[in-house]
Parts: sequence; structure tokens; C-alpha cells
Amino acid sequence: MATNKGFGFDSFIIRFIFALIVVFATYNPEGVSYYHWVSGSLAEFSAFKAFVGVVLLIGWIMLIRATLGSLGLPGIIIATAFFGLAIWLIVDVLGLSTHSFRVISYIIEIMLASVLSIGVSWSHVRRRVSGQLDTDELDRDI
Repeated sequence: MATNKGFGFDSFIIRFIFALIVVFATYNPEGVSYYHWVSGSLAEFSAFKAFVGVVLLIGWIMLIRATLGSLGLPGIIIATAFFGLAIWLIVDVLGLSTHSFRVISYIIEIMLASVLSIGVSWSHVRRRVSGQLDTDELDRDI
């Protein structure tokens, strides 16, 4: 039987780091990403590049399905609005330059990883706050 040791800040940080790895491994403005690796040499596409692509796709599907399942579309819109406005506030207060593609890319990718990690963690947070569990409905006979 599985034991539940609880969900804490460290659990959220692990999920956030996983989301950051998936997002930044897929694309980042530094040119060291799957996108740059594959698009730089399409003629040399190999089984290894395809395998890494499938691993990234699995990571994206895990994050997106968990986020959709726990937040739903309205929650994703609210979370995106929250982080978008938070970033706007930070840019406005700190005076960050938004004319740089690199800065904008980092901001968008961090916001995306934040929304995904909140989505992956939301069921645990809601359970702690309300005591209610989220479950997937099964429509098939077992």
C-alpha cells in the first residue's frame, strides 16, 4: 500500500524544476535546446534525436494533462492572467527592457513553467485546503 507523506513546498519545487526542464529543453533563447538541435541539421535526423523528442513529448503531455485535469480551462486562463500581470508588474517596477527578444522569451517560458507547475500541484493544494480529492472518472468496466 502506498503511503502519503504529504505535499509540501519541496514537492512543488520539484514539480516546478521538472516543468522548467521540459520547457527550456524544448526551446530557449540561448540556442541550446531540442528545437535548435533538430532544426540546425534536419538532414542528419537520427533515431537518438527522435527518441529525445518523444521523451520531451511525454513530459509535455504529463504536464498539460495534469494541468487541464486539475485547473481546467478557466483555471488555466486565471493562472496565465495572474502570472502575466505579475510579470508586467515586475517589468514595470524594475524597468526591465521588453525590446529584447531574449528577455521576452525568458519571461514567457518562466510563466509557462509556472502555470504548468501550479497545474500539476493544484490537486494536492486543494486537497490540503478543502479536504476534497480529485479523481478521474472511468467510464469503462474494469
